[in-house]
Amino acid sequence: MAGKKQFDMDTVLDAAMIQFWRAGYADTSVDDLSRATGLNRSSIYSSLGDKDTLFLRCLDRYTARYGDRYEAALSCAASEPLAAVRAFFGVTLERIADPELPDGCLIAQSAMAIPVLSPAVAQHAREALGLQHQRLRAALEAGGLTDQEAEVFAVHAAAVNQSLAVMSRAGASQAQLLAVVEVTVGALSQALRTRT
Repeated sequence: MAGKKQFDMDTVLDAAMIQFWRAGYADTSVDDLSRATGLNRSSIYSSLGDKDTLFLRCLDRYTARYGDRYEAALSCAASEPLAAVRAFFGVTLERIADPELPDGCLIAQSAMAIPVLSPAVAQHAREALGLQHQRLRAALEAGGLTDQEAEVFAVHAAAVNQSLAVMSRAGASQAQLLAVVEVTVGALSQALRTRT
C-alpha cells in the first residue's frame, strides 16, 4: 500500500530478540528496540505492542527455536541416554560458540531479571525455564532412570545448562564449559550403570 512502510516481521523479531538477549529486559529501552529493528517508536507500538508484549514474543521465539533443537537432541534418550544428554548440552555449547549471537541465554537472563519484570512476564520466564526441566525429565525417564532419579538429574542438568550460559558471559573458555558438561555426563553415566 502506498505510504505504508513494509517490513519483514521475522527479521524485526529476531533483531528485537537479539537486543533483549544482549542487554537484558531492564536495560533495553524502546529507543534501543527502535535502533535494533529500524522501526520508529510508533511502528513498534502499533505493529509489535508495548515493551512487555514484544519481550514475550521474543521469549516465545527464543524458546521455540532452541526448544526444537533440545527436543531433537533428546530424541534418542530411550536408547542412548548419555548421547542424548551430551547432545542436549551440545545445543547450548554450539549457541555459545556462535560469534553471531550474544553470549549467555535469553531465558537465563530473564530468570535473573524476575524481580524487575511484571508479574505476567515473570511467570512467562518461569514457564520457559520449566520447559527445559520437563524435557530433560521425560528424556531421563525414557532412558531408564526412576522418577526420583530423573527428577534430580533433570533439575541438575537444567541448572548446569543455565550455568553454562552465565559462565560464557563471564568469559569461560569452551574447554572449561566442556569440563563442566563432562562432570554431569559422568555422574549420569554412573547412575545409569547402577540401573543395569
